[in-house]
Amino acid sequence: MTKKEIVKTISEEIGLTQLKTKEIVQKTFDAIVETLVEEKRIELRNFGVFEVKKRAARKARNPRTGDKVFVPEQYVVTFKPGKEMEERVRELERQAAEAAAAKNRTAQELGEASHANHTPAGASHSPPAASHSPAAARPASSPEPLGAPSGYASPGNAS
Repeated sequence: MTKKEIVKTISEEIGLTQLKTKEIVQKTFDAIVETLVEEKRIELRNFGVFEVKKRAARKARNPRTGDKVFVPEQYVVTFKPGKEMEERVRELERQAAEAAAAKNRTAQELGEASHANHTPAGASHSPPAASHSPAAARPASSPEPLGAPSGYASPGNAS
């Protein structure tokens, strides 16, 4: 979702123009950034905590060349989601797991029904054993062995 989509959704919900809503949304983002710069932390209840942390200098490796490089210390913004956000995301995980389990159960039931309808009683579900005769290895449409008279029956095809 983009900022423009957020503005549109909010403006429709509260009845303000998109222009006025955009101004409010932008002011909110600006206030978050300004607070992070000045205070290094902002806590939004039921949403989460943004925090500025110093990442220590370290040695790294350039993935393209494999050369070792020095990465200086730098400030980064971290985000820790609040309880409500984490619970809602976990609910998404639970719903996805339930949907996958239901899909697997349906596929198994369909597979079992398919096997039950197409397999004679007492027959095995494994494929038939392959014959090792040369004729069995040849597709049904292939001609008889070279030099064989028409109607020739190979040892594996004797009737």
